[in-house]
Amino acid sequence: METITDLRLAVLIDADNVPYANIKEMLEEITKYGTPTFKRIYADWTKPTVSGWKTVLLENAITPIQQYSYSSGKNSSDSAMIIDAMDILYSGKVDGFCIVSSDSDFTRLAIRLREAGMKVIGFGEKKTLKPFITACDKFIYLEILKVEEPVAQGRNDVNRFKKTEKKTVTPLNKIDNDLTRLLSDSITDIADEEGWAHLGTLGSTVLKKKPDFDARNYGYSKLLPLIKSMNKFDIDERETGKNKTKNVYLRIRV
Repeated sequence: METITDLRLAVLIDADNVPYANIKEMLEEITKYGTPTFKRIYADWTKPTVSGWKTVLLENAITPIQQYSYSSGKNSSDSAMIIDAMDILYSGKVDGFCIVSSDSDFTRLAIRLREAGMKVIGFGEKKTLKPFITACDKFIYLEILKVEEPVAQGRNDVNRFKKTEKKTVTPLNKIDNDLTRLLSDSITDIADEEGWAHLGTLGSTVLKKKPDFDARNYGYSKLLPLIKSMNKFDIDERETGKNKTKNVYLRIRV
């Protein structure tokens, strides 16, 4: 899968449309793609519904932006986020944006930022509508960042669980024919004359077709274990001669 680690990123969070419970995991995810240069969050902070964010903001050095609600039933944060995004864009201080919201009203903003050559990574819940998802270079569901701690059966077992048990996430999607078709078509698109496709190139190709694709959506930490579990593709792990690393190639099984 494509990873870029030297981007300067502006992280803009719509507090009205995302939960605060897993903000730490989200910020850790963002560091895989670059360095958060701006971290701003938008809401009407006079409302009790966003009070849960206060401690989280202090712990993660996120700057709150006050935006009063001028009419009932309307998210006032949208316009403030859009204005700030354009100001940051024209400042020339970032290479990309992380837009954190489940609101599809930010679809046009994502498109405009990409037109300006920005990398756009979206974060939102599974309920996010497709137009916003497809407007991003990559879209990550917040649900896959949540972790469930194993439940200890007694007080003496607490430390043992913390040391030995891995955190798990319930898969959002099932492995089905649509996934098989997506991978097969992508392999065909990039395969050499013998039908082999490089795993890294495959990941990038799939992401261009489906920005919300992530092996974690299916319960796997990486793409290769997901593909192995499907048992539908030939896998060739070739030695590179450098630090025991391997190049992985895939081919549609006949």
